[in-house]
This record gives sequence, C-alpha cells and structure tokens, in this order.
Amino acid sequence: MTDTATAGRALPHPVREQIRLESVLHALSDPMRLQIVRELAAKQAELTCSQFDLPVTKSTSTHHFRVLRESGVIRQVYRGTAKMNGLRRDDLDGLFPGLLDSLLTAADRQSGRLRAGG
Repeated sequence: MTDTATAGRALPHPVREQIRLESVLHALSDPMRLQIVRELAAKQAELTCSQFDLPVTKSTSTHHFRVLRESGVIRQVYRGTAKMNGLRRDDLDGLFPGLLDSLLTAADRQSGRLRAGG
C-alpha cells in the first residue's frame, strides 16, 4: 500500500506461506470469531468492525479481530479512519482446499439445529 496517510497504520499479517492450520482452527474455534467469519463470507465484501453486532465489549471485539488477523483468516486494512475486514478466502482455499467451505457449512447446520431446539 502506497497511501502515505495509512502507511504508518499498516497492521501485521502473516504472509500466505506462514498461515498454519492449527492457528486457523484455533481462531475459528471461538463462537464470536466464527460469527465474524460467517458474516464476512455471507457478505463477500469488506466490512468495518462496527458493522458486526457482537454481544461483547469493544476491547473483547478488538481481541477477536486481532486473533483472526494474526492467524491469517482475515485481512485488516485502514481506509481513511475505518478499519476494514476482509476474509482471506483465496489464501485459505489455496492452502487448505475445502476447509473454509466445510467449516461454514457445518456452522450453518449447527446454527439451524440450535434454532430448532436440537
């Protein structure tokens, strides 16, 4: 990124080759982080942190986004004053084919089961 206004605010991300399966699975093992990823996958777009309706404090929300970023699941970039979050689907699909889709499908099924009371 060459934008001098945001260059000083760049956030560290693992490069594709540094993303590890254990870190991804750990990041997605938390219900709040899984919810974030499900919303990003459903929207297929970058979203600001404030667009997520998470039932946690701002500091806890920040922690969840950081875990997702540091594990390589999402990419966070500043656009002006907004911190945008995007799913690193290409990287995850390239490294672990089918994993993300399988996890999202399983999460959807579980959500439906829980809503149905089972």
